Order: sequence, then C-alpha cells, then structure tokens
Amino acid sequence: MKEYKIKINGNEYAVSISNVEDNTALVNVNGTQYEVEVEGMTAPKVSKTPKIVQKPATADTDPHPATARTASPASTASVAAGNIKSPLPGVVLDVMVHVGDAVKTGQRLMILEAMKMENNIDSDRDGVVKEIKARKGDSVLEGDILITIG
Repeated sequence: MKEYKIKINGNEYAVSISNVEDNTALVNVNGTQYEVEVEGMTAPKVSKTPKIVQKPATADTDPHPATARTASPASTASVAAGNIKSPLPGVVLDVMVHVGDAVKTGQRLMILEAMKMENNIDSDRDGVVKEIKARKGDSVLEGDILITIG
C-alpha cells in the first residue's frame, strides 16, 4: 500500500493506494475509499511468490535406521557391507587396529582429524579386520573406505 500527502489549493489530503488492477485503482482519500479509473496506465508488474511444493513422504528403506539416525558422523563411520567409511574429509592421525584383529561394536579403530578436531572412528559391528585402506598421515575424503570388517 502506497501512502501520499497531497496538497491541492492549500488543502492537505492523506491519500493511499491499496490495489491496482489493469487501469483501475482503489484509492483512499482522508478515510473515504474511491475506485479510480486511470487512462493510459498499465498495472505495475507484480512478482508472484513461488509456491513451495513438498514431495510426498516415502518409506525409509535403510537397513539400519537406528544406527544411521542416532550415530553422529564424528563418533562413528558410515555403514555399507562391512566397510567403515570416512564421515568427513580429513587426515588420519592414528590407526588402532591391524589386519586380522578381532573387533567389537563400538571399539575405536582410528582417529581422523577434520576441521582441526579429532574424530573417533568406531566399529559399527563385531568382526575381523580384513583390510585397512587408510594409513596414518593419509588424507581422505568424505565417503572414502577406511577399513573393511568381515
């Protein structure tokens, strides 16, 4: 709504324009509303607010929903077919297991430095370490396989 103070022949008027469609404007002058027709005027371009459309919810097919939802990326690694993946990019500070070691769920496997913080990489399952793909000092990206547990 646009508001104006207009002076005509020494008289002051408070004018507000509340709506303009095509060549018709809704004008309020000193509290009285008028519908005014303006020749040669085109309506100002009104930008429409986009509508937000949400996709319908789909069923979660995650085989380990509790692990994926409650585990923080800094404390445990991603789960996929026995692979422990890096939760974020960083540098391996220490590897606490060797190939052939038996590990338990929650046992610390590695320490990963990311964003100047040390992040513990813990085992998400019981098993035996089959392969260690990242060594101390290696730079890793998010999603890189660090250790395979069988």
